[in-house]
Amino acid sequence: MNLILFFNGIVLVFAATVMLIVAALYWATADIFIMSALVTMFLGGVLALVGQSRLTGFNRRHIFVLTTSSWIMAGFAGAVPLWFWGLSPADAYFESMSGITTTGSTVMSGLDQTAHGILLWRALLQWFGGVGIIVTGIAILPILNVSGMQLFRAESSESGEKELKSAASFATATIWVYVLLTFACVVAYMAGGMSLFDAVTHAMATLSTGGYSTHDASMGYFDSGLIQWSAIVFMVLGSLPFAWFIRAFNRRIFSSEQIAVYIPTLVIIILALTAWRVATSDAAPLDALREVAFSVVSVVTTTGFTVTDYTTWGMFAVAAFFFLTAVGGCTGSTAGGIKIMRWIVSAKAIFNAARSIQYPHGVFAVRHEGRTVEPEVLDGVIAFFTMFFLSVAGMTFALNFMGIDIETALSGSLTALMNVGPGIGNTIGPAGNFASLPDGAKWVLSFGMFLGRLEIMTVLVLMTPAIWVR
Repeated sequence: MNLILFFNGIVLVFAATVMLIVAALYWATADIFIMSALVTMFLGGVLALVGQSRLTGFNRRHIFVLTTSSWIMAGFAGAVPLWFWGLSPADAYFESMSGITTTGSTVMSGLDQTAHGILLWRALLQWFGGVGIIVTGIAILPILNVSGMQLFRAESSESGEKELKSAASFATATIWVYVLLTFACVVAYMAGGMSLFDAVTHAMATLSTGGYSTHDASMGYFDSGLIQWSAIVFMVLGSLPFAWFIRAFNRRIFSSEQIAVYIPTLVIIILALTAWRVATSDAAPLDALREVAFSVVSVVTTTGFTVTDYTTWGMFAVAAFFFLTAVGGCTGSTAGGIKIMRWIVSAKAIFNAARSIQYPHGVFAVRHEGRTVEPEVLDGVIAFFTMFFLSVAGMTFALNFMGIDIETALSGSLTALMNVGPGIGNTIGPAGNFASLPDGAKWVLSFGMFLGRLEIMTVLVLMTPAIWVR
């Protein structure tokens, strides 16, 4: 277990280093970040020194422990400056976990008057969380003679063939794609009229599909069609598989079954909701198209930016966005949600089940991305859906038991597990936030965001007694 201590120590030391950078950039909050860095650096240094004494004996069980513990540790590190700034422990950890898991739910208000150092810290949490703390581990672990790609598969359900020769080179290429897309997004936002600070922080939140803004009105603050259309484009790019970008650049192969289903589905939903909105309101067609496209893309990609309160569009829109919350982006992207790959595989499995009833002696294989889906993958998809609905039910019951109304409890559970951001209703909807919820609910939702980011099974496997048997 020493390697686990060592890696978690490295996570804390890295977080402390970033805190010092923020302190150097913004002197108004320098004392907060310097104190936070000292605490975090001390704890990280102790863990790293203890773990460094022996870096052997790493097995499959340790992969799951390392995956889950590093996200918990990252959430703790992110919470320290927010706690020193004045948030309660529950609020600080909720805000940090929401950031690092790129959920985007918030307990903070008055963002327009909040110190830039704190706003930058929130954006950085999402940006680093977008690729994932574990992707960094892919580049580090091969140096320690540990299979980093095993760790990557534990954190992400992407099971396609590797586009590069090693896990470290894949991680490096992924980070480069991420950085370049973020830079392009900054340029687009500045062209639309954002300040450099707003452009950088919103670009970080956009490519990470996180959704933290520096203004209470979110993207609606800017009232710019160019900015909103730019956000739509980059939210979609952030929700595409990073392996696809690498494959397209290296091998000029652009085909992807996920994308071939994902993009047309988005277009159909946007056009249908736009037609309904134009028919049921006095909204101009182009304005309706922009608002609907932004809201749909923001929810489906699990970014959580808002330009308008779509819950005021009527019950049809509320129901539509409730179900869109669970869709998610592509596997291997920064987006949360159930993911398009699982919906595709599930639909094909259901279709094959129907065909097998019609043709009892037929043999029907489920194929995805040109390859036959192995039985264990199908079992994993079924297990995920089962545990997802059980987790939503369990969290909803827990929140309702705390006195939270059923609409808020259900949508809050769903948005936490899917890492979406805003929920449905007056309390946690697009026009509200999570500040008024009791501390117990915030801890439950923090666990839900953590559970959803690691796609449920990675965490729940640690609760299986068999994994602890040598």
